Amino acid sequence: MLGDERRLGPFRATLVPARGVAALPHLEGFLPECGKLVRAVAPSREIDSVAGWGFKPTAAYARRLAERRGWPYLALEDGFLRSIGLGEAGAPPVSLLVDDLGVYYDAHRPSRLEVLLEDGGWLNDALLARAAGAMEQLRRSGLSKTNAAPPLPAGVLPAIGRRRILVVDQTAGDSSIAGGLASPETFAAMLAAARRDERDAEIVVRRHPAVAAGLKRGCLPRTALAGLTVLDEDCRIADVLERVDAVYTVSSLTGFEALIRGLPVRCFGLPFYAGWGATRDELSVARRTRTHSATSLFAACYLLFPRYVDPLTGEPATVEKAIDRLADLREHSDRHSGFTAALGFAPWKHGAARTLLYSPRGQVRFFARPGPAVKAAASRGGRVVFWAARETPALDAILTRGGVPLVRMEDGFIRSSGLGSDFHRAASAVLDDLGVYYDATRPSRLENLLETSDFDRHILERARALRSRLTTARVTKYNLQAGPDAPTNWPADRFKLLVTGQVEDDKSILKGCETVRSNLGLLAAARAAHPDAFLVFKPHPDVEAGNRRGAVAPEAAVRFADVIAFRTGIETCIARTDGLATMTSLAGFEALLRDKPVWTFGRPFYAGWGLTIDALDFPRRRRELTVDQLVVGALITYPIYVHPDRGLPCAVEDLVTFLEQHPPAPPTRLRYLRAIGESLRTGPRALY
Repeated sequence: MLGDERRLGPFRATLVPARGVAALPHLEGFLPECGKLVRAVAPSREIDSVAGWGFKPTAAYARRLAERRGWPYLALEDGFLRSIGLGEAGAPPVSLLVDDLGVYYDAHRPSRLEVLLEDGGWLNDALLARAAGAMEQLRRSGLSKTNAAPPLPAGVLPAIGRRRILVVDQTAGDSSIAGGLASPETFAAMLAAARRDERDAEIVVRRHPAVAAGLKRGCLPRTALAGLTVLDEDCRIADVLERVDAVYTVSSLTGFEALIRGLPVRCFGLPFYAGWGATRDELSVARRTRTHSATSLFAACYLLFPRYVDPLTGEPATVEKAIDRLADLREHSDRHSGFTAALGFAPWKHGAARTLLYSPRGQVRFFARPGPAVKAAASRGGRVVFWAARETPALDAILTRGGVPLVRMEDGFIRSSGLGSDFHRAASAVLDDLGVYYDATRPSRLENLLETSDFDRHILERARALRSRLTTARVTKYNLQAGPDAPTNWPADRFKLLVTGQVEDDKSILKGCETVRSNLGLLAAARAAHPDAFLVFKPHPDVEAGNRRGAVAPEAAVRFADVIAFRTGIETCIARTDGLATMTSLAGFEALLRDKPVWTFGRPFYAGWGLTIDALDFPRRRRELTVDQLVVGALITYPIYVHPDRGLPCAVEDLVTFLEQHPPAPPTRLRYLRAIGESLRTGPRALY
C-alpha cells in the first residue's frame, strides 16, 4: 500500500482547459482513469477533476479552478522517454507523468513519484529482474528523453590515460533547478568542487546545445570554464556517458541516465533520483528515508510511474515497447537526416514522399530539373533522391557528374489499399543507393542484402509469422476491392497455371527481360513450356483500369490461354491455381509466399535464389535462399513503411494490421485532387 492513501481517480469527467494540452495525441490513452475528457475552458456539471501542464504559468487557470472547486488537479509532465524530436517543435510524447500531489522535479513538497519511492511496497524480485532487463535494453539503444541529436562526432572525447569527469550545465531558469533546492550559485559551487576534488582528471563541461547556439543562457558563464574541456556539440548524451568516469550535476536528468549506465553521480541539487542512497548528495530532505539501488529507482521511475502509449495505436504500452518503438523511429530519423533534394516526383506524390523521407534533423525539397537539385544537394552536403522509374541515361550522366550521393526510390512491395495509378497514397517505399531491385543489369541494395546477410533465428521467426499473416489476411501489394471470384468450374484434373500480365513499359521488363518482353509473348512462352496445362491469364490491374500500357486483345490471348480472369483479385487467382508463370511480376513473389511453384521468364528480384524455375541465368546470385530469408530481405529489411493514418514510420507488421482493419477504398479520379491538396498541406512539421 502507498503511504498516502489518496488515489488517482476514477473520475467522471476531467476538464482540460489548455489548448496545447487538449491537443496532445492519444490523451485518453494516457488518462484511462479520467473518464470523459472535456476540452473546454468553462467547467460543466459533470466535471470532477482538472488536468494541466505541471506547475507552469500556462496551467495557472487550471490550478486555480481546481483549488476553488475542491477538485483534484492532475499535473501532466513529459515522461523520461519522450520522443525523437523536441516537444517545443511539436513532437508528440510516447510517455506522460501524471501527479495529483505535486510534480516530480519539485523537492519542496511531496510528489506522487516520491511517495511511490518512499513506500517501496511494490518491490519484488520479478519487478527488479524486469527493471534490469529494461535498463540493459535502454543502454543498448542509447536512447534518452529526446533523441533527435546526432551521434557524438568522431574524434571528440578521445580515449585518454586518466579519469574524465562530466560536469552538466543547465539552462538558466530551468524549473528543476529551483525545484531541486538549488540556485545559479549552486553551479559555481559544483564546478569548484570538481576542480578541487578531481585535480588529476579531465573535466568536461557539457553545455546545453541551445546555450551553445546562443538561443538560451546557461548557469555556468563561459569565463568560468578556462582550462576545461567544453562540450558544445549537439550530440547523444549516451555517447558522452560512454566516455566519462563520473558525473557531477545539479538536477539534470543526465544524472539519472548516468546511474542507469553504472556511473557514479554526485548531485549538488536534489533531483527526483537523489536522496535515496544511489547518488552522492550535497543536499537532503527529511521525507526521503528509504534506500534504493539504481535498479529499484529505475523500476519506479520508468516502469511504474509513467504512462506509455503506442503512438501508432493509441493503446497503453510498456516501457519495453516504448524503447523498441523509439529505437525504430530514431533509426528512420538517422537514415533521413540532412538535406534531401527530391527529383522526379509527380506533384500528387509530394505529400507521401515528404512523410516517407521525414526526419526531425532533415529537410526535403522538391525539384523539377536535375541541375538545380544537384546544386542544392552539393551546397548543403545532402543527397538527391529520385524516382527510379524516371531514370534515363541522360539523367544518370547529370546526376553522376554532380558528385553527390544518389538514392533511387520506388514503391514498396506492400504499397497501399488501392492502385498508385488511381492516386492512392503509398505507405511504403524502397530506397536504394546501389541500383534498384527491378534492374537486373546491376547490383541493388536488396540483392546485396540477400547475398550477404546472416539470418538469425529471431528474424526468421518474425519472417515466418509475417508470411503467415500475409497469406491469412490476403494482403498483397495494392489490396484492391474484391472483384468477381474465380470460377469454380476450372478443371480439377489439369495443372492450372496462372500467367500474370504486366505493364509492358514497366522498368522491370525493360531492365530484366530478354526474349520475352510482352504479355502476349509471355502467354506464348508459358504455353510452350506447359502444353497440357490449363492456362489462366490475369491482366495487370493498372492495364485493366485503362491507366497503363499492356492490353492483350481477348481473341489474341485465347490462342494460348484457356481463360482470362478479368478483374479477379491476384490473391484469389493464386489460391485457385497450382503454379504461376511471369516475366518479372511481384505476383511471383506473392505466389512463393503461398508455397506455389513459380516459372520466371525475366529476372525479378526473387528469382535466381533456388526458389523459382528460371528461363534466364543469374551470375551474381550464387546463394540458395529459403522463402523466409527472402521475406526478411524483401519485406522487413529493404523497404521503409509509414502508418497510413498516423504518418509515423512503422514496421511492416503495423501496416499489415492497418490493412487488415481497413477495407480497400473504391478507385476514383477525385483522389488526384485530394492527393494534391494533401501534398500542399503536408509542410514541415514534427511527426515524432
